[in-house]
Amino acid sequence: MTFPLPQIDPDLDLVLDREIDVPVDLVWKVWTTPEHLQHWFVPKPWTITDCTIDLRPGGAFNTVMRSPEGEEFPNSGCYLEVVPHERLIFTDTLLPGFRPAPAPFFTAGLFLTPHGSGTRYKAIALHGDSAARQKHEEMGFHDGWGTVVSQMVDYIKAM
Repeated sequence: MTFPLPQIDPDLDLVLDREIDVPVDLVWKVWTTPEHLQHWFVPKPWTITDCTIDLRPGGAFNTVMRSPEGEEFPNSGCYLEVVPHERLIFTDTLLPGFRPAPAPFFTAGLFLTPHGSGTRYKAIALHGDSAARQKHEEMGFHDGWGTVVSQMVDYIKAM
């Protein structure tokens, strides 16, 4: 059973939708394996210094991002839905084990659909209010998440 997401609300949500020329199974693999995710998940020169993936609803999706200046930013959340090779829904609103987070920011959905020999890649970021959406957009959602998708494709092609 999959859960429907709400209609996209342009005042609250951000969407990145692309067709990429790598197959769904490899996109899934690099999204769900810490050893792979660490290579592409943040725009370079930022890096991921730690990653925990417990791929099940309520399981951890934790990363630590390091800035070029060496400052680290831990991000903790949990998976809400895992449908292999099709969709991942995760949030920082809840911590592993569905524990409420003290300062939630967003819930994200990754939707993968085979497209020829490649993949239609759709990522959605849902926010609780327009201020959070605007903050995320000003942080560079489209450029940052777009750069990360390009890095992911390059990484897969080099595997």
